[in-house]
Amino acid sequence: MDLWIWAVVLLAVGLSLAVLEVFLPSGGLIGFLAGCTLVAAIVIAFKEGSAVGLAVLSTALVGIPIVVTVALQLWPKTALGRRMLLVVPESDDVLPDSPRQRFVKGLVGRVGLAKTKMLPAGAVTIDGRTIDAVSESMPIEVGQTVQVIQVRGRVVVVRPVDKEPQPTDPLKQTYENPF
Repeated sequence: MDLWIWAVVLLAVGLSLAVLEVFLPSGGLIGFLAGCTLVAAIVIAFKEGSAVGLAVLSTALVGIPIVVTVALQLWPKTALGRRMLLVVPESDDVLPDSPRQRFVKGLVGRVGLAKTKMLPAGAVTIDGRTIDAVSESMPIEVGQTVQVIQVRGRVVVVRPVDKEPQPTDPLKQTYENPF
């Protein structure tokens, strides 16, 4: 049998061992064997001739990154890969979701009255319910109209408003020319 056939067989075995190293945890033993096999393939190929040696060397240099990259792409789909890698949680799985949290998030944009003086925290009444809230930046007097501007975690943030906002019809809005 010609030497170039042995070089090609050893090259194929070396690339296969490199793939196997990705899939089987061996502590680097299979990777070491893959490296030794590839070096043997290159040495045997150069004994056959410089053209065969350069062909096997370039195939090994290009093939190893390609084969390992493809194996790493396929690894999470294997049984071992699924057991070792964590599943990325969805936002619904991570964020707290309780009836109170849904209620509080639904308050954004609602208008109510300050039940206590807010320096910056206090109580507001919205739709007949008393809710603990925090002023955005300034003190709010008792009875002053406030609007919920955001919810930070479990904290309701309010801002004083001069008057209750009137519902507007976007089709009837007129815009002033600022120029």
